[in-house]
Amino acid sequence: MPELSEEELDALAEQATIDAYNDEEQLSGFAVMTEDNPEMPFETTVLSVLDLPLPEPPPKGAEWIAAYQHWARYA
Repeated sequence: MPELSEEELDALAEQATIDAYNDEEQLSGFAVMTEDNPEMPFETTVLSVLDLPLPEPPPKGAEWIAAYQHWARYA
């Protein structure tokens, strides 16, 4: 997973949820960001996004997965 600061993760979470009015819309915002941004394909084991192991080096756009994991801990 990319090494991002709390501030960087907060900024990414804010970007994903900026126009969301409830938890469902916030989840939709993260779904869009994690669908649109990580460079595909990459190898992983399907678990849940909260437990998603990524290869080293992580794919381009993996910061959105890290931001969702960060956001989900506090949502």
